[in-house]
Amino acid sequence: MSWIENSIKEYYNWLHEKTIVTKDENTGWNSITTPFLGLFNDNIEIYAKLENGKLILSDDGVTLAHLELSGAPLLRSPKRKEWLDMVLLNYGITLIDNELQVVGTEKDFNQKKHNLICAISEVSDMAMMAKHTVSSLFKEDVKAYLDEQGIICTPQFIAKGSTGIEFTFDFQIAGKQKEIVIKSFNSLNKINVPNFLFGWEDIKPTREKVSCKALKGLAIVNNEDKEIKREYLDALKSKGADIILWDQRYQREMLDKFAA
Repeated sequence: MSWIENSIKEYYNWLHEKTIVTKDENTGWNSITTPFLGLFNDNIEIYAKLENGKLILSDDGVTLAHLELSGAPLLRSPKRKEWLDMVLLNYGITLIDNELQVVGTEKDFNQKKHNLICAISEVSDMAMMAKHTVSSLFKEDVKAYLDEQGIICTPQFIAKGSTGIEFTFDFQIAGKQKEIVIKSFNSLNKINVPNFLFGWEDIKPTREKVSCKALKGLAIVNNEDKEIKREYLDALKSKGADIILWDQRYQREMLDKFAA
């Protein structure tokens, strides 16, 4: 077994060990406490119910409530609301009475659960927009930068991995010799870094077999006016991901990382 296969196996075991399920016999809802951390450094908790073959997964309205508490009310800001709609569309999530919800069947559970957790994580990142200095979303800044450099890419690239789960990346560059999947990070944390690395590593064998090209992972990190923890950068580097720090984006060495 290679080191990467062993790492993925350990990640699966960690997810299983750190996931706690509690059922409410009166309502039929199951509370699923995940090891992923939310906005206030608490464990992300979602709720699941299977009724007459219909699977419902929900955040119980906690995500938007926490954003309100953090000073980033979504529904009172057209900019944030627009971005919320985009995130929900990408992951197939519906907003019902301020509650993030997704519906499917029992066989859809893994994919739907994954989508809901990813949506919660991305929506929670909007707390960073509470600062008056933030005039645009970092993902939009990255897209403008790619356009400025004449880099042809596919936004919101979706690929299925060996686990059968579909992963969404901000951008994808398809070249003659290799393919690059890109994630733009307005901040690095214990949720988005492992999610990116896991998704990239999961789709890598399938994409390389289909395209006959190497698949590289590239993280573009916003380090302007903020301190980036070295441990997160080291984690990205340890898995072989390329990194572009935003304040270095015009350096020749950084631009060369887009060569595919």
